[in-house]
Formats: sequence, C-alpha cells, structure tokens
Amino acid sequence: MSRIQQTFDALKAKKKKALITFITAGDPAPELTVPLMHAMVDSGVDILELGVPFSDPMAEGPVIQRANERALKFNVGMRDVLEYVRVFRRDDPNTPVVLMGYANPIERLGIDRFVSEAKAAGVDGAIVVDYPPEEAQEFADKLRAQDMDLIFLLAPTSTEARIKQVAQISSGFSYYVSLRGVTGAGHIDTTEVSERIAAIRQHVKLPIGVGFGIRDAATAKTVASVSDAVVIGSRIIQALEDTPKDKAVDAVREFLTGIRKAIDEVAA
Repeated sequence: MSRIQQTFDALKAKKKKALITFITAGDPAPELTVPLMHAMVDSGVDILELGVPFSDPMAEGPVIQRANERALKFNVGMRDVLEYVRVFRRDDPNTPVVLMGYANPIERLGIDRFVSEAKAAGVDGAIVVDYPPEEAQEFADKLRAQDMDLIFLLAPTSTEARIKQVAQISSGFSYYVSLRGVTGAGHIDTTEVSERIAAIRQHVKLPIGVGFGIRDAATAKTVASVSDAVVIGSRIIQALEDTPKDKAVDAVREFLTGIRKAIDEVAA
C-alpha cells in the first residue's frame, strides 16, 4: 500500500479532507525548497506536490511558468528534485511527495532509472501531464510495483470513455481540474464541480482532489465540501513571488494555516 493511500485512509477515518499543495522545486531559490516543504507540512498539508522544472510547461498559467523559469536559471533538474526529496525524508518519513511535471525529464533519465531513483529518494507518486492513460500502462505498472502511484488529471471536458481509462490505470487519487484553462486562471463554479465529481465517482473509486483556481480559504472550504482533497498551487507560487526570500517560508506557513482551518470546518 502506498503512502498516499495510507494518508487518505487515515484522513477518512478522522472524517477530514486532504490538503495538497504544489511548489516548483528550486523556486524561489534552491536552498528554500526543503524548508518550504517542511513548513507546508507544519501548516497541516497532507500531500506535497513538487514540480519538476521544465522549459515548456504547457498546462501552466503565467505564475507557474515564471516559477519554472526562475528554477531553470538555477539549473534545477530532475536529479536536484530527487535530492530535495531525499533531504526532506531525513526528517519526515511519512508525508507523501508527488512529483509533477512532463514526460521529457523522465524519459531523458529513462523510465526504469527514474522509477528506481524516485523510490530510493522517497517519492510516492507522479503526475505526468503529457502522459495519456492509453500510453502509460507500463509506467503505471512499474510505479505500482514499487508502491508508488501514477495520478492523472481529469477536466470538465473529459469524456466518459477517458474517465473509464483513467479509472483502470490510475492509483493514489484522481486530480480534477476545475477550470477550462491553465493553472491559476478564472474562478471556480462549485456547482459544476460538484456535478462533475458525482459523474466521475461513477467510474473512479479513488479519492478525488480538486485544483486550479483555489485562491482563498472560502473557496477551499467550498471545494472541500464536495471533494476528498483541495489542491493549491498558483496561489502559493504567487505568495512566493510577492514576498522577500527571507520571509517566504513564514508567508507560506501563515497562508496555509488559514486554509487548513477552513477545510477542517467542513468536517466539523
């Protein structure tokens, strides 16, 4: 059983919803990545998504695109990302870490080598935006053999056939993209989100997290009422962009503490 499944099982037993957060590894500075990871966990985050910097992040809005650009200026790549996870694991053996990014860095390393090195570093799963489910069965099997999960995105435009494909191959949780667009864009229609999640649950039996466009505690609370997890990324990156580096960790900790409190009010 993967750490991700264990985490969701434990939260379900406590009638709590998961808080999942995203940062780009190496942004705003390489030496801040691990401290930010620990600060997020201290704030009540249940699962960490760590973005692998890439030069063409097609699913990202301008905020996360800029984060990728900043990280790449520090020459942060896949091996650096794995090292951040290794260092994080020295003090935190339990919080799941999911690598999120694109196929190119994985295939440059080689799938078998990526799976082996990710497992050794303490990675728990991967979201590969440009791996469609019909081309990812072997990769999913290799990850699952090492108790790691391959997580897929579902969108408002996902067909029933695509949802069924994802249900067959994915593990850990499913990530529902609440907006028709890139990360950080628009405003969430929670009624539509609720209806779409109900349709997805007919086929996908995994926990469902909702992300893209969650920017404040009120929205997080509303989304938590209809999902199993709230995923926040662009809003955190924006805070890092707007805050001096020496105050970045505290700023993220303060923001997420408020989000955690709001999500916990759903169960209460």
